Amino acid sequence: MARNPERRTALLDAAIEVLADEGARGLTFRAVDARAGVPTGTSSNYFTDRDQLLSQVGERIFVRLTPDAASVDTALRPEPSRELVAELMRWTARRMVAERTCYLGLFELRLEATRRPELRDRLTTVLRADLDENTRLHLAAGMPGDAETVRLLYLALTGLFLDHLTVPGLHAERELDELIDTVVTRIVPTDRPPLTASGG
Repeated sequence: MARNPERRTALLDAAIEVLADEGARGLTFRAVDARAGVPTGTSSNYFTDRDQLLSQVGERIFVRLTPDAASVDTALRPEPSRELVAELMRWTARRMVAERTCYLGLFELRLEATRRPELRDRLTTVLRADLDENTRLHLAAGMPGDAETVRLLYLALTGLFLDHLTVPGLHAERELDELIDTVVTRIVPTDRPPLTASGG
């Protein structure tokens, strides 16, 4: 049977909403069909089983979360500096807020991956590729710091975003941008290396 790619995308977007709202246990074909407003049984015509649905939901989340190349190029135009790193992190945070459902869905997928080795392997591959690409962009742009700097930013901001989306009151006295600035200041080195004892 020929399948409509637009319908598949709509089903995956509906599945992301179900995942974010009800968790992995609530992600059934019937729930996806209801959320997408299509006849019962539609999802089962597009996905062979729940594992395939979960895997393709993960791929769709990363498609939605990945900024287009032109936006990345524009964001990287200013002179490389620690302040630019902070601005890029704030830009990421704004995209996170705009795609809140996707990030919550991704957190649910991470939890589900602890019980599904194939999903874990797929998420590991995709997340590693994303981290590698961020590292490549950071170094190619001449930003301060090295690959380990990018890894530490990733670890810190993943935790920060998790708190912001799941327990926003935990840091209620501090704005997200302020927390990002603190993270970047503590992790990213100053723009210029310190002078040696000889002044060279």
